[in-house]
Amino acid sequence: MLDMRQLQYFIVVAEEEHVGRAAERLHISQSPLSRQIAQFEDKLGLTLFERTQQRIRLTRDGRTFLSEARAFLRHANRLESLARRLGKGDEGGLCIGYLETSMHSGVLPRALKALREDRPAVHISLYNYHSTAQLEGLRERSLDIALVSEPPLAGDAELESSLVLNDPMLLAMPEEHPLASKKTLSADDLATQSWIGVTQEDSAPRHGAFVAACAKAGFSPNITVEATEPLAALGLVAAGFGVTMIQQSLRQQVPEGVVVRELPWFSYRTPLWAAWHKVNLRPLVGIFREILVSANSVEFSGK
Repeated sequence: MLDMRQLQYFIVVAEEEHVGRAAERLHISQSPLSRQIAQFEDKLGLTLFERTQQRIRLTRDGRTFLSEARAFLRHANRLESLARRLGKGDEGGLCIGYLETSMHSGVLPRALKALREDRPAVHISLYNYHSTAQLEGLRERSLDIALVSEPPLAGDAELESSLVLNDPMLLAMPEEHPLASKKTLSADDLATQSWIGVTQEDSAPRHGAFVAACAKAGFSPNITVEATEPLAALGLVAAGFGVTMIQQSLRQQVPEGVVVRELPWFSYRTPLWAAWHKVNLRPLVGIFREILVSANSVEFSGK
């Protein structure tokens, strides 16, 4: 059986790559820490560190073990938190991963509101992670539900998902822009504009799909400025830096000085998926999943 204290010592030493600094962080003496690490390696039958006079470094096996050790401790911490919440009778609470889109669109707030109506005492923890980290959290069981831009691969052995938003795009432009008063907009109109791109942390696949959809529609966006999220892009539009595309669900958050126009001929949509682990350990997770999916589930058009 692993010694949790030794496991924590190992992680700190691995992060510092220096026993002295690690000992300071842990508020213990250097010699006892060195002995603990040596005993830990002996117990595992594994060399975790390469040692020199100046410093210590993780071996290849040590790096692999560090990744798993961190995941193990995260899960242990979550189990401890779960036990405390179960003791309070709130069914363990929920740990939910989300993207900003799920908040801006109302998908997550609507589901949480519906849950609170029946279970006002449930503890909710929200984690704003990019999609890859959320799916990893589901696998590690540190998250109960994930709201992601890309679903798990079809046939995933552990995870399932459902599309909960398939948002059409709107063109946003300054209200004094020449196109703002034009009744019908064409691809040629958009080809000559300065565009504000949105490059979120996990948006590379979607950005490529957006550019491809523009090409299919007959124009190539001349991206001259980039923002890290849609609301920042709208701020740049209001400042006159160019035009951008936003999800229809953000329509109510358009700032003063910006107008939006529908483009019926533009097929690109922004999807949002709810994902969860196939093994449902607690009824509350299943209850919230059903609320989330039934309240927001949409037909995936593949566009």
